[in-house]
Amino acid sequence: MNPHNKSIDELKQVAAQVRRDIVRMVHGVSSGHPGGSLGCTDYLVSLYFKVMNYSTDFDMDGKNEDMFFLSNGHISPVWYSTLARAGFFDPKELTTFRKLNSRLQGHPATEEGLPGIRIASGSLGQGLSVAVGAAQTKKLNNDPSLVYVLMGDGELEEGQLWEASMYAPHHKVDNLIATVDRNGQQIDGSTEEVMSLGDLRAKFEAFGWHVLEANGNSFETLLPALDEAKAATGKGKPVMILMDTEMGFGVDFMMGSHKWHGVAPNDEQLEIALQQLAVNVSSDY
Repeated sequence: MNPHNKSIDELKQVAAQVRRDIVRMVHGVSSGHPGGSLGCTDYLVSLYFKVMNYSTDFDMDGKNEDMFFLSNGHISPVWYSTLARAGFFDPKELTTFRKLNSRLQGHPATEEGLPGIRIASGSLGQGLSVAVGAAQTKKLNNDPSLVYVLMGDGELEEGQLWEASMYAPHHKVDNLIATVDRNGQQIDGSTEEVMSLGDLRAKFEAFGWHVLEANGNSFETLLPALDEAKAATGKGKPVMILMDTEMGFGVDFMMGSHKWHGVAPNDEQLEIALQQLAVNVSSDY
């Protein structure tokens, strides 16, 4: 049911175009969150162009198809671009990002009816709870499809996530694949400085999750990890991927710094970024 099944080389080209979209979108309105968006591009592209089974004939119920929820909704640029490039809506609409009356709000929302978006998100800490509920609904409906959710590592400072982290293993929600973007950065600095996360693998395993680790900026290692995660479903435990990424990945002056969490590039920086994000055939709008 996935309309795409691209090779790694093709995925790399899609990812480069998505990254071009991200920097152009935030530059166009001098606002937005490029750092985490660039870091998570390969993950979103992997899901929508290789891993998930879904239809671009979108409906809110998502019956008999895989579902994705973005908990850290501030990285909306990467999701909007991926959805557009996957065929949910015309990529030309990306030029309306964060503008008045746009369906592409700064944080994903549902009232404008943008295809692919099932919840308003970005009020951090809520996405895992929603994903657990969606996964339980699928089990009750004998729907064999999977539910995916992405969270930020700084977001783990929210208590609601830990309630959901206890709930999912207790209720054997084993059709759920959750991922933490472990880039080590948040808006005020590094996660280590703001509030150390400790041993996340040990924590989630203690809660009863099946835990995997992956490099989120390499398709060669990320895709096998996602395959392993799928193979681990249906065995009584929810699955957690601790995904190491680098904030700003693909644009050298943005990489590894929390300073690009929510800052838009200026004209000169945009041109430098686009030079670094070369694609075989560009389809910028």
